[in-house]
Amino acid sequence: MKKFFSLFAVIAVISFSAPAFAANPFTDVPVGHWAYDAVSQLAARGVISRYPDGAFKGGQPATRYEVASVVARAIATIDKDKATVQDIEMLKKLTMEFKDELDALGVKVDKIDKRIAVLEDNFGGWKLNGTLMFEAVFADKADGGYINGEHVSKSNKQFRKEQFYLYLSKQIDENTSFFAEYLNGADDTRNEEGGMGDLGKGALVREVYVNTKLPYDIKFKFGRFNVDFEDEYGLFNDDEPMFGHFYLDGFKLAKTFGNLTATGIIGRNSTGSYNGAEEDELGFDTSTEHMNYILNLHYEPSEKFFAGLLGYRRNGDAVGKAEVKNYSLGTYGIYGNYNFTPNISAKGVFYTQKIDDKLVIDEQLDDRANAWKIALDIKQDLLKYTSLWIEYDQQKNNFVGIHNERFGIGGSGNNAPVGGNKPFNNNTSKYLLVRAEQEWNDKFSTRLRYVRVNYDTVDYDTATEYEIAGIYQYTPAIAFELLYDRIDFGNTTAHNAPFTGKDHVVIFRTTVNF
Repeated sequence: MKKFFSLFAVIAVISFSAPAFAANPFTDVPVGHWAYDAVSQLAARGVISRYPDGAFKGGQPATRYEVASVVARAIATIDKDKATVQDIEMLKKLTMEFKDELDALGVKVDKIDKRIAVLEDNFGGWKLNGTLMFEAVFADKADGGYINGEHVSKSNKQFRKEQFYLYLSKQIDENTSFFAEYLNGADDTRNEEGGMGDLGKGALVREVYVNTKLPYDIKFKFGRFNVDFEDEYGLFNDDEPMFGHFYLDGFKLAKTFGNLTATGIIGRNSTGSYNGAEEDELGFDTSTEHMNYILNLHYEPSEKFFAGLLGYRRNGDAVGKAEVKNYSLGTYGIYGNYNFTPNISAKGVFYTQKIDDKLVIDEQLDDRANAWKIALDIKQDLLKYTSLWIEYDQQKNNFVGIHNERFGIGGSGNNAPVGGNKPFNNNTSKYLLVRAEQEWNDKFSTRLRYVRVNYDTVDYDTATEYEIAGIYQYTPAIAFELLYDRIDFGNTTAHNAPFTGKDHVVIFRTTVNF
């Protein structure tokens, strides 16, 4: 947004009213006073608007009321996209210099101070904020399932820090910012404590990067950052995307040409090892020692429609078993979204994948795979009482996904996904997700979810999951959630399937954002 909302709309009238200035003939701001130069600099850079005739008359004497009116107008109409830290400091200095005159004009300095504080909040200072999600978990089974591919036994009762995030950021200048994320807890770190005990175990600095701008309006990011285009474009609603959501150390450049934005990424050391069953089949750890080459072409001609092409290339180039050293994996996709109305949209993604022969240890496995999904997104504004997300997926079982834990809180306290039994073969798994959310008022909301997965494989039964949740927003920072989740992995008898039978869990979750 180019112009901030004006706190002083009336000032724009008062400031340039000829009778107001005629009533005060004193020319007590001498030529050469620093205020003239300050306002001229702000106007020259386009941070504030000039006088109506297009020029600030710093070469002519002016009353303090005239200069004060320019200061008030500057604060009301400042263009944040053009302002710098030095500009904000200059406005603060001008406000203090002309405090009495601003008061006489009816502009309260305390309101100006608040306005400047809002502007200043985006510049110069370090910011530290975060999230703590703490859970009390009461499950039916005592089996902890699998963490990092290893079987873990736990109590069916857990009190744990499911997520603990700290975010450190700084707006360095108008084009450059810094961001870092510290993470600990049961979610994502998957440490042996599962979010219990010592904060130091399993801790991650998951992201640390700088965003800036290069010549020709090229956006440039470097450091460690997340890659998740499905999330960026709103193409998934629950838990994990079909492909993406991994972190790498690298460089990201983006340039917009009219309606087309081209994004290129090159990096190494990405997280996102494929799930344990696939790694057992592949015989190596897919999360380490490789290069990533990523290209996204995003076309958005209007608010109603966008589409894009995606390409991911992963080249293994270091240690590992000899038979899979220097492997390659190519994943290529097309995606799109069409808004029928502001409240109804259809979305879709299709991926095709070329798997290096070095990864296909079992000769019966295909070296090509694909995955696709379509979704209908209906907002609550249309249905009045609920929103609705209906999604259907198909995925070849040899499709090598990243963080491909499709849907779930799932089974006991271990976050077992309802799709966690996906085998590694040439068959096709089919997913159905229905998610409905109801916002009853500013304080209270509810959520319903149903997931069904058919693996199309002998000895792998269809898995289903039901969830109901209620959320109470106690304060803007604190929310309480109570949910019940029931999962049924069916009568799966495959020897390498990690989950079987039924389970349910009750979770009381407290989330604090600070």
